Amino acid sequence: MSADERLTTSFPLAAYAFESSPLGAARIEEFRDYLPYNQGNRTLIVEEDGRTLAAGSAIPMRQNLRGTVLPMAGVAGVASHPLARRQGHVRTVLHQLLDEMRDEGHPLTALYPFRPSFYARFGYTSLPKPRTVTFTPADLGPLLRRELPGEVGWERIGTGYPAWRAFTERCLGQRHGFSVFPDYRDVGLRDRDERWLLTARVDGEITGVVTYRIDEHGGTLAADDLLVADPLARALLLQFFARHVDQVQRVTVQVPPDELPELWLTDLDVHVEARAARPGSSAPMARLLSLDALTGLPAGPGRVRVELTGDRWLAGSHLLDGTTGALELVPGAASGRAPTATLTAAGLSALAYGVLDPAELPWRGWGEVPVDAAAELRSIFPRRVPYLFADF
Repeated sequence: MSADERLTTSFPLAAYAFESSPLGAARIEEFRDYLPYNQGNRTLIVEEDGRTLAAGSAIPMRQNLRGTVLPMAGVAGVASHPLARRQGHVRTVLHQLLDEMRDEGHPLTALYPFRPSFYARFGYTSLPKPRTVTFTPADLGPLLRRELPGEVGWERIGTGYPAWRAFTERCLGQRHGFSVFPDYRDVGLRDRDERWLLTARVDGEITGVVTYRIDEHGGTLAADDLLVADPLARALLLQFFARHVDQVQRVTVQVPPDELPELWLTDLDVHVEARAARPGSSAPMARLLSLDALTGLPAGPGRVRVELTGDRWLAGSHLLDGTTGALELVPGAASGRAPTATLTAAGLSALAYGVLDPAELPWRGWGEVPVDAAAELRSIFPRRVPYLFADF
């Protein structure tokens, strides 16, 4: 679809699937405002007699996989007409969409599913959700009595966007699973200018950022993702929140899946939640689209032969060798003394992203992994906690 064609095809279909319905005239008028932020997306539709039956888009993003930043296709807006559901149209769109993105050099893909089991059949594995942390600013009082080295900057995101974007790029290079939108999509945050931007600086260098808004006096200071390089940056940002003790009743903030807010301060009364439910709040999912994504990744000293089965994009026999510290893949190589595991795409993706142990895969129906092969895979792919970050 070209830009303007989205106005009458994919946009209305996605709005019906994921928004309140029917749409008012004002909401329909807003569709045109979204076009600049979709200009580089790949959007496909299934059409019959001029009626859109299904649609889906891919956003050309980047993601960190175990320290290597790779092109990633962020799948979004997958929807079907209510009278055309369960007829295979979404499957057709996804196959074509992922074919094209893979051929154009995107070895990874991620999405937020309307039903995880549906996308598991396409080889996707679930990733952990960020945590939502809720506390009262009064409980942060001890931080107000501390002289912390560094300073905090405060401005609207419309003016501070370059600093925010630069820090997310820094996180992209350092954090497993982290992903960022292309520039044309991300600038929507700047253009809407609906958030305050808070930055922590130490010796003039930005070490933490968070955007937020306040809903009302006596209400909630709702912060987005807390991105910090170290505990000092986190303390500086929390100290700023503490100054709102007489303005808001509570603070909510999103944190990475491996963050431990209950340890931030002594006597901090904090609620930490990550709720996965359908529809509406499923955990993100991701998968490998090409084995090229694995070549050269940091790896432990394991050696195993994998037989990849049942997938459109990953298939065949491959020797995975991490004995040099950088993963090598040899297609169709003789196994020698290497043990063999049979994996689905979802199973291999779960190992690559570090979210499952090899011994779990048979229980999920994602492979046959003998004990000796599990030991090798466990060494090659140590458990990691990915943090997807971008919400599409």
